[in-house]
Amino acid sequence: MSAQAIIKTFQMADGTTISIETGRLAKQADGSAVVKMGNTMLLATVVAAQEAKEEVDFMPLSVDYKEKYAATGKFPGGFFKREGRPSEYEILISRLVDRALRPLFPEDFHAETQVIIQLISGGDDVAPDALAALAASSALAVSDIPFNGPISEVRVALIDGKYVINPGISEMEEADLELMVAASEDNIMMVEGELKEVSEKVMLEAIKVAHEAIKIQCQAQKELADMVEKAKTKREYCHETNDEELKKQVKEATYQKCYDIALQGNPDKHARSEAFKAVREAFIESLPEEEREEKTPLVKRYFHDVEKEAVRNAVLNERVRLDGRKLNEIRPIWCEVDYLPSAHGSAIFTRGETQALVSCTLGNKMDEQTIDGAVIEGSSKFILHYNFPGFSTGEVRRFGSPGRREIGHGNLAMRALKFVLPDDDDNPYTIRIVSDILESNGSSSMATVCGGTLALMDAGVKIKKPVAGIAMGLITDSESGKYAVLSDILGDEDHLGDMDFKVTGTKDGITACQMDIKVDGLSYSVLEEALEQARQGRLHILGEMAKTITEPRADYKDNVPRIERMMISKEFIGAVIGPGGKVIQEMQRETNTTIVIEEVGNYGVIDIVSPDKASIEAAKSRIRGIVAVPEVGEVYEGTVKSVVPFGAFVEILPGKEGLLHISEIDWRRIEKVENVLHEGDKVKVKLIGIDERNGKMKLSRKALIKRPERK
Repeated sequence: MSAQAIIKTFQMADGTTISIETGRLAKQADGSAVVKMGNTMLLATVVAAQEAKEEVDFMPLSVDYKEKYAATGKFPGGFFKREGRPSEYEILISRLVDRALRPLFPEDFHAETQVIIQLISGGDDVAPDALAALAASSALAVSDIPFNGPISEVRVALIDGKYVINPGISEMEEADLELMVAASEDNIMMVEGELKEVSEKVMLEAIKVAHEAIKIQCQAQKELADMVEKAKTKREYCHETNDEELKKQVKEATYQKCYDIALQGNPDKHARSEAFKAVREAFIESLPEEEREEKTPLVKRYFHDVEKEAVRNAVLNERVRLDGRKLNEIRPIWCEVDYLPSAHGSAIFTRGETQALVSCTLGNKMDEQTIDGAVIEGSSKFILHYNFPGFSTGEVRRFGSPGRREIGHGNLAMRALKFVLPDDDDNPYTIRIVSDILESNGSSSMATVCGGTLALMDAGVKIKKPVAGIAMGLITDSESGKYAVLSDILGDEDHLGDMDFKVTGTKDGITACQMDIKVDGLSYSVLEEALEQARQGRLHILGEMAKTITEPRADYKDNVPRIERMMISKEFIGAVIGPGGKVIQEMQRETNTTIVIEEVGNYGVIDIVSPDKASIEAAKSRIRGIVAVPEVGEVYEGTVKSVVPFGAFVEILPGKEGLLHISEIDWRRIEKVENVLHEGDKVKVKLIGIDERNGKMKLSRKALIKRPERK
């Protein structure tokens, strides 16, 4: 007999029905919930350790999103045929949920916590990622784990001038705006997505529409939690040891010194860091020697809070930033293109102490990335990879495979540039951009966008418009009502501030954004001000980039493989490939080209790749011959393929042979064909007829020879 489930069913504004179920599956987890919309179902579970580990003063949260292939009736690819390490898509969804949940755990809750969301059934054109945060928050809501939620996420899209909540997968291709928005009932917490050069006003309206939908989902979670006995009493915990007297001493001794350092306006990150560190170490040295070792961990924690408060107050009171800039001032920028002589395109973009070395590589159809997920499948001809090595911040760090942050930043930059790439009809190339961060002090993902634009133009890719990106910050004081919007934030300002808002776009509109808000009650008016300040900053950066290169190069560089595209009727695809690929392989070998053919609709799309024009023309000529239709009365230069007693078989077009009868070779009588023609000979012939019954072609050589006069 199955367990009795507790189910909460509710409707969204568009009539869509969603249900949240708990009490039936995964009951040994601290909390579990199944979210169902149509045939799409996600199971979310959450487990938290009862005690925090020693010396842990942060929130050790892990969030994993996993799509089961069985959920959509598919087999996993690869040799092992089982789900393995997470795909980039799954990592991106995990990050979205993590960023929505993490700020809402109590500051002093340090128990290791694991959230797992699994797609267990998929279908109905529903994008399951839009339900992942709802499932995770529901699992927390019905648990006894302390959490200041609930929250939820929805996708909002602008399709045909209307805002649509959680559109189907097929609908999203037509969207002018696609944002994932996370929020509680009261506050927006996270926004990420891509846009087709829309205005700041349209983007703000989309966020408001999303928030209204999220409020419905949050209310449903509250009502579900009220039906679960376990959720009514959250567990007690004590994960921090504090010394209030020591905390007071640290502030009294170090606050003013930190405030003064903040006002010095030193642009050198390491020098500032050393100055703050010296204040902290001086206080530690002032402690009695017998207490020093025991109190040092607490001093470091309290000093971090003091430093944060001092820096924030300095910005709010004096309107001066850590490196001496005005609130809306952008750091100095210098750029260079064509730095790497062997790359197809390259650029250096440096802004303050952040630097990206970006390369662009152009490849053919076979270089496309295959996407084989449980829900999303297909291919991508635009790839962007972002690398963040330890030396970029002066740290020693393992040099290995990319982490979640690198995948997330690379995806943001990819979405920022995707809209301005030429259409497929105008671009036969697969494009890969690689951004290596060589220095970092804030906003390296935005440096990647700027450097990527420059590298694309250096490679000769005909982008529609240049794109630039800027990271905005915010410092607020709820008591006084003061706030400061910061343009082009430093790493320290990101860490100490209340918002990290990355905006990319052209001179005409936004192409991508990513926003994390760490403070409650951020008003739309402040957000509007931040967006306008970001627009002004973006225009400034575009102007600085234009001093280096203003438009794509007129032609590709000499080392770029040339690709030309042909379209043929799909009925000829088999003839071009030949039995077992014989024809196309022979053609590639003899013309020194790479030929890629794909059926699209009623056509065969052929990409011919070669380092030189002559080879491409030779391949095109061969293909034209294959797809040409023989016409009666036309003259052809053919090749004798075989000689027989009654004539010769001559190939007049690739794969198309006709019979040159012995009587049609010459006006004079010929005793033996081999006395006149041999295998491999080139001979001009005229097509004089095609047998309607079997399609056999009749050729004549004598029709091209003047008939001798009779004696």
